[in-house]
Amino acid sequence: MGSLWIVATVIAAAAQTARNAAQSGLTARIGTLGATQVRFLFGLPFAALFLGVASLGTGEAVPPLTLPALGYTILGALAQIGATALMLLTMKSRSFAVTTAWIKTEPVLVALLAVVLIGDPLTPAKMLAIIVATAGVLILSTKAETARGMLTDWKPTATGLLAGLLFGVAAIGFRGGILALPEGSFLIRASTILVVSLAIQTAVLVAWCLTFDRPALTAAFAVWRVSLWAGFLGAFASQFWFIGFSLTSAANVRTLALVEVLMALAVSAWVLGQRVTGRQIVGMGVVVAGVGLLLAVQE
Repeated sequence: MGSLWIVATVIAAAAQTARNAAQSGLTARIGTLGATQVRFLFGLPFAALFLGVASLGTGEAVPPLTLPALGYTILGALAQIGATALMLLTMKSRSFAVTTAWIKTEPVLVALLAVVLIGDPLTPAKMLAIIVATAGVLILSTKAETARGMLTDWKPTATGLLAGLLFGVAAIGFRGGILALPEGSFLIRASTILVVSLAIQTAVLVAWCLTFDRPALTAAFAVWRVSLWAGFLGAFASQFWFIGFSLTSAANVRTLALVEVLMALAVSAWVLGQRVTGRQIVGMGVVVAGVGLLLAVQE
């Protein structure tokens, strides 16, 4: 089972790439908030279905939800909502490249926070691999003028870096919730925490939309076929992210998840016919080197 987290993470990254493509079309049709809440509202039924299938397939009952597990999951769910909001805020004032560059510092932040919050192990070799892979993403997503803007414009820098931090907190919260369940296999525990987290996020965002932006909620149902597809892909990706979190440290999962950037670049080049630059090739090579080092130093 030592390499199962690798398979789960790669599947999750591929599914998330597909979900992002589906959601990008939704954003133009129903707005940013409407498209954002689709992944939770329409993903929850599929997550519940996955939990039911896992329970029937393993013959295990759904484990009882302890207060520590609930607390970690609430932390992860709310941090993910906050991170998404800050990411969108950063994109309003700065380019997609700048936003991506700051958010993709997440693996480094996850590694450091996880040591303190949930005691995940971190060796010097693993930290080096995480830094190398993250540097590769920064090369992919930044140009010279972008880097200067990151250093001179402090407000987008602050919100972008905080978004990356909160995405890291979310990963740690979800792993902490899985580990805090008192019983069950990795599959049933991962599926349980996924359902709980999506239920929390759905309740929060539906309450927000009902109070402040009802059109965003009703618009999602107006395009329910696309919303269902995006919700399924989101729940499917999350299912495998959570399986990864149940099997290894959050830092390992989020570092290997950087292959999602390579997948998105491949789609741009092969499907959309966009040119790949020399800088992007160098960045891809550094990401691959970092991920390869991470996998080589696994215990």
